[in-house]
Amino acid sequence: MVAEDAPAARADDQRLEQVVSNLLGNAIRHTPPGGLVAAAVSGEPHAVRVDVRDTGEGIAAEDIPHVFERFFRGRSQNGEAGAGLGLALVKELTEAMGGSVEASSTPGEGSVFTVRLPCA
Repeated sequence: MVAEDAPAARADDQRLEQVVSNLLGNAIRHTPPGGLVAAAVSGEPHAVRVDVRDTGEGIAAEDIPHVFERFFRGRSQNGEAGAGLGLALVKELTEAMGGSVEASSTPGEGSVFTVRLPCA
């Protein structure tokens, strides 16, 4: 969902597409059948906010500070393991566009990844 009053972001189209694609791919991979994955775009005073939310397995509190580190792989309940590069790439690309990314999660309930990019 994109809010009607969401401003344009100052971002590189290809980098932004890769960021959102990685976040959506992770959300889908870690959400069981019947769960929900949603993306929303909204405006903040000086930023465009992109939230990717899921109702998946969630991330342990002790893993949250490390999810954007290269090669970090948390404990996945669904048995799927990646290379540990996707979220590190999300952070690097987002910061290269002048933005920031953060994660919040509740194990067993899901996660929210929030990207903020400067307004155009």
